[in-house]
Amino acid sequence: MNWLLVVAGAAIGAPLRFLTDRSVQRRHDTVFPWGTFAVNIVGCLVLGLLTGAVAAGAASSRTQLFLGTGLCGALTTYSTFSYETLRLAEDGAKLYAAANVLGSVVAGLGAAFAGVALAGALWA
Repeated sequence: MNWLLVVAGAAIGAPLRFLTDRSVQRRHDTVFPWGTFAVNIVGCLVLGLLTGAVAAGAASSRTQLFLGTGLCGALTTYSTFSYETLRLAEDGAKLYAAANVLGSVVAGLGAAFAGVALAGALWA
């Protein structure tokens, strides 16, 4: 039964990632991959919030499988982040490539910590 929760979450997360990426990227006339950046940061925030909720007993392990492993696993994308960073560097946009790496790590960790802190404020 657990694998069905993961599959159901992924079935929502994958198209959500694609649609969000396209929507965000259409709004920005730049080579920087804002769509991938956005979904990865939102995924980090959701995972942080979920982790805090599970730790506080406000969310079950089944919720963690559905939202964390399934939805966020399909929503976020390390492979696309890596590919887009490599493409930026190869195309001569080395500053954008470095900004993507640094910004993604700093913002992702910040979002995860913010999610855990928010969960602590809500359910502690």
